[in-house]
Amino acid sequence: MSRIRHFLGTPFGLAVLACAVVAGWALWTGGLFDGALRREVRSSSVYAAEGVELDEGAAERIIGNRRLVVAFLEPGSDLAAGCDDAKGAADGNLVLLLSQGSGRDEQGDDYDAYGCALFPDADDENLGKALVAENLIRSGIDQFPDRPLEALKVIVVNYDLLVKAGTVADGARTISPSLPRYLIAAAALGGVVAGAASLYLTARRAGRIAVRRRERRDAAADARSVLSAGAAVLAQQIIDLDHRFALLTKRDRTRRHELTNRYRAIVSDYTALLDALSAAGADDEAELRRLTERIDRLAERCRRLAAQT
Repeated sequence: MSRIRHFLGTPFGLAVLACAVVAGWALWTGGLFDGALRREVRSSSVYAAEGVELDEGAAERIIGNRRLVVAFLEPGSDLAAGCDDAKGAADGNLVLLLSQGSGRDEQGDDYDAYGCALFPDADDENLGKALVAENLIRSGIDQFPDRPLEALKVIVVNYDLLVKAGTVADGARTISPSLPRYLIAAAALGGVVAGAASLYLTARRAGRIAVRRRERRDAAADARSVLSAGAAVLAQQIIDLDHRFALLTKRDRTRRHELTNRYRAIVSDYTALLDALSAAGADDEAELRRLTERIDRLAERCRRLAAQT
């Protein structure tokens, strides 16, 4: 438990908890625990229970975008309970629940019907209009007990008459996703935008780093070339010095000894310089600068010694 509390106390843990709450809210308001009727009428104007023969596509086209929901339940169903089940999912609409062949007459062919007006303030100031709409919406449907689509056409005519009389407000039905779905959609969109921006910025940063590394490598390669050229020139100077010492006469023995020691010191330093050149890293700019300075100093010593031979 302490680990869980510690985790939830972190910003990441709070974000995870918030996402879990929003996801649960979305599942609850989106109808995860809804019954078949409630789940269907959230986004459809027609519901047909299992065993009820109905062309739901044709029924949807008959109703169109009216604020009308018609549910065909199984014979003997509790229609009042069905009305309660439709609340919340079909708010703002006139709902009519039907069950066919329930045995109300001798043939048992008439519809049992129950209307419920889920309009705003239907239990208060609009109570009279709601009662009128609930009773008139089912008028005349018993003439088509075996033809539910024809009965549905009568229901639509009744609805249009109620609209003309001002009993039912005119307008089309609107189906809006629940707020958590908007939040999840916004979070998904934000995640995509943030991910794309992060990838873009990361790619730009990686590109800049790659360019800087390439520039450093190019600069190091140029410095290597300069060092190699300098070392070659220095080697040629030492070779020239060697020829000059070969031409010194025996009578210059004292001066020859002094110059020879200086020449040997230059050769020794040149040998150490070659070892340092082979050990220097290609990206070590400071070391390359030091080696360049050593080459320049040795070249100057060679020039001075050459001037004295």
